Amino acid sequence: MNMNNKSIAYYHLPGLFEFYELYRVFLPLYREHREYFYDWCEIGSIYGAPADCLWGGGRAGFGDANPEDVLALMQKYGISVRLTFSNSLLTEEHLSDKKCNALCALFEKSEGISNGVIVHSDLLLQYLKTNYPELYLVSSTTKVLTRFSQLSEELNREDFRYVVPDFRLNKELEKLDALSQPLKDKVEFLCNECCWFGCKDRKACYEAVSRKNLGENFPEHHCTAPDAAEGYHFSRAMKNPGFIGIGDIQNTYLPMGFSNFKIEGRGLGSALVLEFLLYYMTKTEYQLQVREEIYLDNMLDLF
Repeated sequence: MNMNNKSIAYYHLPGLFEFYELYRVFLPLYREHREYFYDWCEIGSIYGAPADCLWGGGRAGFGDANPEDVLALMQKYGISVRLTFSNSLLTEEHLSDKKCNALCALFEKSEGISNGVIVHSDLLLQYLKTNYPELYLVSSTTKVLTRFSQLSEELNREDFRYVVPDFRLNKELEKLDALSQPLKDKVEFLCNECCWFGCKDRKACYEAVSRKNLGENFPEHHCTAPDAAEGYHFSRAMKNPGFIGIGDIQNTYLPMGFSNFKIEGRGLGSALVLEFLLYYMTKTEYQLQVREEIYLDNMLDLF
């Protein structure tokens, strides 16, 4: 896929392993009925990690899809795969993990389109560059880069093809617009974050997930944000000051020269991820048809 078209929004979608069955139904529909979907957007990548990955981060993975099946589906539709290996607490001993290395080896050999890894740890970054040089690297939002100076520094690192800033930088429009075009091409905005805009514990939350993936014994992290007990609500995310909707993408970010947009949702249910696909990609007049096609697939359990 040519991702250099500045008039196209490229979405980076959640649930590579977690929602394989959803994408198995959605992707054929997306290809065969392209008229159902906005012509100003494309799928840039799908990201995720299987369950029990030491290198995993961001969310505790629960995907159990077969990696070979996942890769075959993505290759069939020409979609880049991203492994979410954003654990921030890795040490040298973790780098030899057989499962994570096998996944990198498998996805590095992909034909026709390059695949990548979302990383936090510089230790893992150097290991991947040495051992799997064909995989491109994405700087994870789990770094919680909340100051624009931090984002600028990260964008200027040649290691990364893309950088996902903290969602609280999404509306720093004057500073964002002042970036050079090569740096704008690297920015990947997290659009639909529901986390409290004033949260001070975001980094601690991500570190708790990293410890969980490493199998460590530690006190459970309890979110103290307002409404945390209610879980994720897309309607509430839309009211977040950092939310980026389709109007923002079309009228602000694309004209400014930005083209990469990440949709979160790995830890959510497939029914909610479908709502993201409907809102961000599907023309209003066809949303019912797409929803019916997906819901009526007898092999897919959305709840």
